[in-house]
Amino acid sequence: MAEPIKFTEEELKTITELRDSNTQKIGEFGQIELEFLLANQRLESLRNAKTKLQEDYVELQKTEQELVRKLNEKYGAGTVDLASGEFIPVNWLFGTKL
Repeated sequence: MAEPIKFTEEELKTITELRDSNTQKIGEFGQIELEFLLANQRLESLRNAKTKLQEDYVELQKTEQELVRKLNEKYGAGTVDLASGEFIPVNWLFGTKL
């Protein structure tokens, strides 16, 4: 059986540096994968928030259309002056009397 051979200090230093560099790179790869995971989770959260806002906006449009329909039935065509809280009929806007 052959006798064990002792590495030189320089060889041991090189082997240790390579091993440490490998370990560091593997850790960095893991960190990058974790960052990708967190970024994808954030993107998914943003997509969900966007979808919810789109759904809310569509519902808001429906509510607005229903209010306009009811106000048109009650008051006729016209506009609303939010500052004064008044309804201005179309015929008044065009200076005609019906």
